[in-house]
Amino acid sequence: MSAFDHVAASLPDPFRILWRETVSSTNDELRALAEKRTAEGLILIADEQTAGRGRRGAAWLSPKGENLAFSILLRPTESKALWHRLSLVAGLAVADALEAYVPAAEIKWPNDVRVSEKKIAGILVEAGADFVIIGIGINVNSTGFPEELAATSLREELGVEMDRAEVLHGVINRLSRRAGEIGVGFEGMLKSIRERCALTGHRVSFLSADKRREGVVKGIGTAGELLVEIDGVTESLVQADEVRIVG
Repeated sequence: MSAFDHVAASLPDPFRILWRETVSSTNDELRALAEKRTAEGLILIADEQTAGRGRRGAAWLSPKGENLAFSILLRPTESKALWHRLSLVAGLAVADALEAYVPAAEIKWPNDVRVSEKKIAGILVEAGADFVIIGIGINVNSTGFPEELAATSLREELGVEMDRAEVLHGVINRLSRRAGEIGVGFEGMLKSIRERCALTGHRVSFLSADKRREGVVKGIGTAGELLVEIDGVTESLVQADEVRIVG
């Protein structure tokens, strides 16, 4: 029996839970299942990851049983060129779900969610030949983060222990309504994504093609790209890493 059994039956179709006490990485384990033709909608949750990671292989550390570490298997019918939008769609689903508990959750393009200007969730989207895995980590009940991490959790924000399964349920309900809208329906989500963009108006530093660059963020474009003004010219970034606010 897991801590998530009481919400499993109420998840929207086709979502269902596979719980593991310990895995190396929920994304890696789910990828192996996806390659064996596992049906869309499987959510792999682990109480502990021994090799959890974020973008560019950065470690994602989480004490056992305190937070949420899960990956979701999707098989989008939309063009593969649109799959990168799932990072923002997942970010919006997480931000919306967290706003049931805390105010003003922000999306830090392309893959973080922030509360009180601190990171509370991270998203890692990885594609296979005919599937996408959305890995999500949410700080739910951890406390005492090192200051240099600039991180927070629901428990730190609210002062009470939270039900991880309830938080998961909120995220999946919202993601189920939006994951199929990365094509035709994406324009309708852009207003909410733009309103939550933590970077707009800030000067940022980022890696693009392994080159460190800086510019001022002008907003989110119609395809979900980051619009950055660099030396008076606005560029559209579909992918970038280590995006940091510097001013």
